[in-house]
Amino acid sequence: MDEASHESPIIHRTVIYFCATRVQTGGAAPRGGAAPVGALPPVGALPSQGGQLPPPKAPQVSGITVQLEMPALWQQFDQLGTEMIVTKAGRRMFPTFQVQITGMYPAAEYVLLMDFVPVDDKRYRYAFHSSSWLVAGRADVVAPSRMHFHPDSPACGAQWMKQTVSFDSLKLTNNLLDDNGHMILNSMHRYQPRFHVVYVEPAPDSYFNAHRNFCSFSFPETRFMAVTAYQNHRITQLKIASNPFAKGFRTADGQDRLSNSAQLATRCPKDGGAEHFIHK
Repeated sequence: MDEASHESPIIHRTVIYFCATRVQTGGAAPRGGAAPVGALPPVGALPSQGGQLPPPKAPQVSGITVQLEMPALWQQFDQLGTEMIVTKAGRRMFPTFQVQITGMYPAAEYVLLMDFVPVDDKRYRYAFHSSSWLVAGRADVVAPSRMHFHPDSPACGAQWMKQTVSFDSLKLTNNLLDDNGHMILNSMHRYQPRFHVVYVEPAPDSYFNAHRNFCSFSFPETRFMAVTAYQNHRITQLKIASNPFAKGFRTADGQDRLSNSAQLATRCPKDGGAEHFIHK
């Protein structure tokens, strides 16, 4: 299933916003931070498909493959039910979302983005007696949508592919009035991180091809519950054991118990959805 299909107008508008910003600033692009969806061009400004299936993706994105870094660590958290702290000031994610990218055109320019979408329409609470999450009701009003630009965007494909791409500067907040560009999430709600690759077409009217020039990827094991304090003590223990910045909380010298023998990756098929496969 293409998880990005219902959100594609937002991605389209982000591409248009990016292109418009480049024009207004003489070629400069927004560097890092978040683009508020409310500030993007309206959906009505997008080229209509007339009810037809969208055309195939541009060759600059159709062959891209994205591989999640530290897959064993993500899977270990996922088995326990990953939790990510959100604060008013903003908190970085751990594990950090990092990927390796292949299949880009080396000389073409790309913008890399992330956003977070609710997994469902429910709000949760943690039952300590059963060590499990329970549905507590319907979800709160959806927090303002934002897209986080990787701070090195735009860059040529050769640069993106030569090293691990890390979103270590991205922060999560529960402050609905945040003006620092952090990603706004509701506590006690589940989210799916999504990663987007946007080809920056040099043509002045490239916004007409916005629907062809991006590809979206998601990894189910990166889903998490947004919390203001860790609920599952096993998550707390695993964070302390595996986070190098939390070594002061360890009671004994930890060893790397994680194996990265299997690398989970997704590739961009013709319709822009994410296909999952595993390299042994």
